Amino acid sequence: MTITERVPTAVAAGAAPTSAVRRWLAPATFLVIGLIDIFVLGLNSHKGDATFAFSQEFAKVTVPNLTLPAAVTCYVCGAITIAIAAVRAFVPLNAALRRTAIGLVSFLLVVALLCWAGAGLTTSINVVNLMQGTLAGSIPIMLGALTGVVCSRSGVINIAIEGQLLLGAFTAAIVTSGTGSLWLGLLSGALAGPLVGSLLAVFAIGYLVDQVVLGVVINLLILGLTGYLYDAVMIPYQNTLNSPATFSAIKIPLLGDIPILGPIFFDSTIFLYLTYIAIAAVQVGLFDTRWGLRTRAIGEHPVAADTVGIRVIAMRYRNVIGAGIMAGIGGAYFTIGSVGSFGQNISSGEGYIALAAMIFGRYTPFGAIGAALLFGFTTQLQSIMSTLNTPIQSNLLLMAPYIVTIIVLAGLVGKVRGPKAEGIPYIKS
Repeated sequence: MTITERVPTAVAAGAAPTSAVRRWLAPATFLVIGLIDIFVLGLNSHKGDATFAFSQEFAKVTVPNLTLPAAVTCYVCGAITIAIAAVRAFVPLNAALRRTAIGLVSFLLVVALLCWAGAGLTTSINVVNLMQGTLAGSIPIMLGALTGVVCSRSGVINIAIEGQLLLGAFTAAIVTSGTGSLWLGLLSGALAGPLVGSLLAVFAIGYLVDQVVLGVVINLLILGLTGYLYDAVMIPYQNTLNSPATFSAIKIPLLGDIPILGPIFFDSTIFLYLTYIAIAAVQVGLFDTRWGLRTRAIGEHPVAADTVGIRVIAMRYRNVIGAGIMAGIGGAYFTIGSVGSFGQNISSGEGYIALAAMIFGRYTPFGAIGAALLFGFTTQLQSIMSTLNTPIQSNLLLMAPYIVTIIVLAGLVGKVRGPKAEGIPYIKS
């Protein structure tokens, strides 16, 4: 046997254990979650019921509350989860069913967790508030993930989403405070994203700098710059330069009064409606327009794209800079859509979570949005859990979104193939 014949054999032999481990990873994870539902949440649940409310106070149309026996519900959720683990282990499932299994197991864990936390309480757990907070809190992650999708599809890795969010938040806060105009603040925050995108494009596309290292450096630069300006300018002039107004919620007539769905999707600030527009624009743009076809071409095979007359470098510049508008709007949400002031590192790593959402979503707009909502839900869930006085330390609850990010990327996401030319500089021959 020659050396060339032995190498593939050795590689195949080495790959077999990895495949076996990956095959059993999901069933084992489901089994552990099922056991947690039964023996941790069920056995340690307080006596009594957990009540779930599906209407907000003063709603025109109300929906009856749902009351569940806490311990029994935990046991049922655990039993169903273990059954799913058995099916996942011994029955071949296609990709759609595997994702459905992950979603169902996650849903059952959340139900069991909320029943355990709300058992015996006189107050109800408002599901509408939970979902409304999830959608609103996911806005920066969703917009950041869409920015990452456009950049990656163009062949450029955008690690600098965190910096775009941070500079967008800072710029929106200081401009709104100084001018008193929310719309001018929103516009300036939106333009801060392309400013950072221009820096990324010049060095990554023009000077062929390593894109991952460059993105991290830009994030540190923006973090240091905004931190310095915060201490030097905003703190001494807090009332004039760091006290912006915030956008009020806009309730869409008729749609906003739909039970459950209305308050979640149609009673929010302008930022959520801009996010709807961004989702539709990126989805339709990438898969139903000439621009989208050319963008995917320069991300997959730039040499072939160049041979048919597509200006690869120029298009990468335009896409990376233009996509920054979405991240800039996402950053502006922190200050003029939510908090009402700027604080150091206000983005708190959500740019990196947006990048993880893009990967988890397999570089597709809808997939990235779904993953962003998962991370946003985790953040909102820890907030709800902290108000229910659960015996979990607040620091552990605050870690939840980042733990979910690690778990998803480490095991549940599976093998994801990005655009072939992603991160590879193009040198025109």
